[in-house]
Amino acid sequence: MGALHGMQLRFARNLVFGLAALALLIAVPNANAQVGSARYASLIVEARTGGIISSVNVDELRHPASLTKMMTLYMTFEALRDRRITLHQLVPISATAAAMSPTKLGLAPGTRLTVEQAILGLVTKSANDAAAALGEMLAGGDEDRFAQMMTLRARALGMTRSTFKNASGLPDPDQWTTARDMALLGRRLLADFPAFYGYFSTPTFVFHGRTIRNHDRLLETYPGTDGFKTGYTRDSGFNLVTSASRGGVRLVGVVLGGASGWERDRHMMSLLDQGFEKMDVPIARREAPSIVRLPSLIGSAQAAPLTRARATAPAPRALSFGVQVGTYPTAQAAAAAARAAQRIADGGDVRVETVRVHGKTNWRAQLFGLSAAEAQSTCGTLARRKTPCMVLRPETRQYASR
Repeated sequence: MGALHGMQLRFARNLVFGLAALALLIAVPNANAQVGSARYASLIVEARTGGIISSVNVDELRHPASLTKMMTLYMTFEALRDRRITLHQLVPISATAAAMSPTKLGLAPGTRLTVEQAILGLVTKSANDAAAALGEMLAGGDEDRFAQMMTLRARALGMTRSTFKNASGLPDPDQWTTARDMALLGRRLLADFPAFYGYFSTPTFVFHGRTIRNHDRLLETYPGTDGFKTGYTRDSGFNLVTSASRGGVRLVGVVLGGASGWERDRHMMSLLDQGFEKMDVPIARREAPSIVRLPSLIGSAQAAPLTRARATAPAPRALSFGVQVGTYPTAQAAAAAARAAQRIADGGDVRVETVRVHGKTNWRAQLFGLSAAEAQSTCGTLARRKTPCMVLRPETRQYASR
């Protein structure tokens, strides 16, 4: 009996050790993505100057996952700015684009969607089919060529260690970036495309009757957040690039290699809190977001009705200066441009106003509730960025173009 009892004890002990070893092996893939692990990198910078506030492994190569779509959007915004494409231009869906793995919009081969719908699909659902379709359109039908264009443009921006192999960020062993490169890309999206940056803060997108929520939960949970992008593949872990503004200070943050979306988001919020503290911005009170987020004004490829656009925009303050930052074919684009001016002015009330041009309805992007100095300064900054801006004077209602 004693020998039998001893054998049972040894068996039980070996079983426990074996199960523990198995649990350890199962945990290894997640451990590799945890904060502080071999796949981890982070960077917090001041958006305007690029000054580094905190950094870990910022130049180590990492797989970008869907952060790749930030570069696809940069290329798209550049084409829009240069008037090579328009927001209402139709994007054809090839069989290759339609066959992309989820997440996606579920586009069918031979169908089309507008450039604006594709943009909204990228910033909310991180749609791989829409990203591939945009890349094909911008590169004459060849996504591989578009990836080469992305890499060349990234190098021209100063992203010296990034190589792109597709428009979506789907796994490719040769697709790489770094935390430093991603922070730079975020800063350039902010600086180069103030009229389009607001798309990143779209909370929901209605497409073919479906309401699609933005994957970036920091837009709801961390006050002051208004962009950019989440990403995940098995090789990358959970990635995030974020921009947040408080007290006149804007930070851009990058976290790569989180073990889960929850861990990544919590870690980003902690890094941003520390960054704002170092910049002497109070964070004890969780104030409301610093931007005015208009509800998605796009549904099934159509701009929202005039009454809805007006209902979502705050009324201008009486006898206050304002700025007008262009006229746009959709309320969504006008709201994005107005929010960009709001970030520059660090305040003001967004307003989207309709106007008839050559028999068609367009939307003016305006910002009210500014002092004369704030309005002049905002237009001065936008003029240096080659963005149209007019000061709206309350007394005479005359425009002073800058």
